Amino acid sequence: MSPVDTEHLHAVLGTAVESLTPVGGGSICAAHRAVLGDGRTVFVKTRDGAPPGFFRTEAHGLERLAGARGGVPVPEVLAYDDRCLILEWVATGVPSAAAAERLGRALAATHRAGGDVFGCAGGDGWIGSLDLPGGPWTSWPDLWAYGRLEPYLRAARRSGAVDKRTVADVEKVIAELPRLAGPAEPVALVHGDLWAGNVLWTDRGAVLVDPAAHGGHRETDLAMLTLFGLPHLDRVLAAYDEAWPLAAGWRERAALHQLHPVLVHAVLFGGSYGAQAGQLARQALRAG
Repeated sequence: MSPVDTEHLHAVLGTAVESLTPVGGGSICAAHRAVLGDGRTVFVKTRDGAPPGFFRTEAHGLERLAGARGGVPVPEVLAYDDRCLILEWVATGVPSAAAAERLGRALAATHRAGGDVFGCAGGDGWIGSLDLPGGPWTSWPDLWAYGRLEPYLRAARRSGAVDKRTVADVEKVIAELPRLAGPAEPVALVHGDLWAGNVLWTDRGAVLVDPAAHGGHRETDLAMLTLFGLPHLDRVLAAYDEAWPLAAGWRERAALHQLHPVLVHAVLFGGSYGAQAGQLARQALRAG
């Protein structure tokens, strides 16, 4: 049963809701299509037992990304409370090379919007169902070491998802992060969970959803796209590099940035992700 019904949505939106239909979702949240009394169609995201602030954090992340001048579009936030998030409906289409190039250029503009701190001055958030430390931190290596790698390595170790060698190698990465991080970069406004499933292709181009937005390193978003794949990815990366050239060695540093999402997957799903985390840690150490 959904945590919300048409009466609850009416109260949150202030608009009558004619129908509410499930349209899928992931392992954590459910998705619904709602038709309003004024004829609009909207997207409703729910989660059983959502912790307080869960949807507020996502809404604020979307609004922060929306404020990036020339950045990648995101759905408009219509309303939210602790039980749901209501967004404009995004009609999806087919990815194209031209749309991919626009995505690359727009993602560079999103990143250029920057921020005041590494992390989230507003507090902690979530990555999937897991808590995501918000910091803030004074440097990106500190954010990555103590806000992205160490907490999830600890959790993966507790669950038995990683072996002793992987623990030792990730701990080496954490200790050597200032050396492995590459040239210093300004704070970038990053999506923070940019895998292919969070890129919606429309007739107008790409739209980003489900962010873990924070002040971070721009290579993180690109490394995650590379990790999980994306249609026309080469066009995205080339257009990005033309709009805002990347520092030398960024491809070799991708393993460092991919280590966090793989550790998250190790905590959530176990399986082969623990071994993959060890491989990425060793790759990052060699690249440094």
